[in-house]
Amino acid sequence: MSDAIPSNTVRRTSRRRLQDPASPGRSSQQQPARPQGWAGKTPQEILARYQPGKAPPLKVLEVLIKLFNTQHTALEKTVSHKTRQERAQFLRRFFRDLKQKAGFKTVPDPRNLGQKHIHAMVHVWQQAHLAPATIQTYLSFLRGLAMWMGKHGFVRKPGHYGLSLEEYQRHESAQRDKSWTAQGIDAEAVIAEVCKFDLRVGASLRLMSALGLRRKESVQFRPFQHVMPYSETGLPENQQQADRYAWVKGKGGRVRWIPLDSPLHLAALEFAQGVVASRDAHMGDPRRDLKRNLRRLDYVLEKFGITLRKRGATGHGLRHEVLNDAYEDITGVPSPVRGGGPVSPELDRAARLAVSQLAGHARARAAGAYCGQSAVMRRKAPRCPAGAESSGPDSA
Repeated sequence: MSDAIPSNTVRRTSRRRLQDPASPGRSSQQQPARPQGWAGKTPQEILARYQPGKAPPLKVLEVLIKLFNTQHTALEKTVSHKTRQERAQFLRRFFRDLKQKAGFKTVPDPRNLGQKHIHAMVHVWQQAHLAPATIQTYLSFLRGLAMWMGKHGFVRKPGHYGLSLEEYQRHESAQRDKSWTAQGIDAEAVIAEVCKFDLRVGASLRLMSALGLRRKESVQFRPFQHVMPYSETGLPENQQQADRYAWVKGKGGRVRWIPLDSPLHLAALEFAQGVVASRDAHMGDPRRDLKRNLRRLDYVLEKFGITLRKRGATGHGLRHEVLNDAYEDITGVPSPVRGGGPVSPELDRAARLAVSQLAGHARARAAGAYCGQSAVMRRKAPRCPAGAESSGPDSA
């Protein structure tokens, strides 16, 4: 769970992947080592060893996963370990379900996957009433598989498979306020009770409540090492908001700096510093790895009734609280998801950009996932006629 202090001297921009034949690549140190027998061979040469109809289909699938699963479906970069695991698990389950749930007598070789197989599985998903975001993710994973085999465009848009707009269109903007206060939860009182039961989890929740951290970020946060004077942040001098900043490494390794500019921030930081055993320690229990620490945090929240089923909120609601409050601090009115009144387009965009930066996102539109859609955004949003296709952003 160690982190290195970030450097702000170089900014990289994502580039679209060229639509050339895919290769396993060894450009990243995160790429798994190839089997010795694959040395010097191209993916096509490796796959040629497994003839369709003779090689076990699930064995071919494992070869494809080993060759390509680190790759993003669209960008020239590798994907996170979480995405790799979820994608591999889905693909294995997809081919098993073709026989077990979709009624096919045999499992096809991945290279012989046809539209009839996808149609059948989409019907299975419809019968299971899967969420739109889940269906979009599944189709994205299948697009990745097709890309690995050089079949770009093989997986069609959701409407081609008979999905209605309601079944696959996910909402990028929040439809309700997911913060704790909106669900009638007294965050300060709950966190105080949690601290009596598990001090480390309580300290992590205080950081989430003060700084808007994700649960993983709060567990990995090092309350001494991750705090820097402004002069060492590398941020422009005219942007200084506080004497000290906390740096947080978020999704995709993206680093953000959070100004420690309020008594709430400083109190949460001081409390966290009093919990850890050393100056280089993170908030997680050192006896547990990251996965087990995250499970512990989820267990404690559930123990105190903070679940969607019981209270309509999760630990992530603390992050929604911070970001919606930040929007209101800038505009002077509640966010749209909280029923706020009209705001000038300029002020709305400035607030959304600030919220996105605080959350660790690069685009101002990402603020909509927390604050809801503004009146300006609603006017600009295209209207989809009945039966029209509209697909959300693909996952890696």
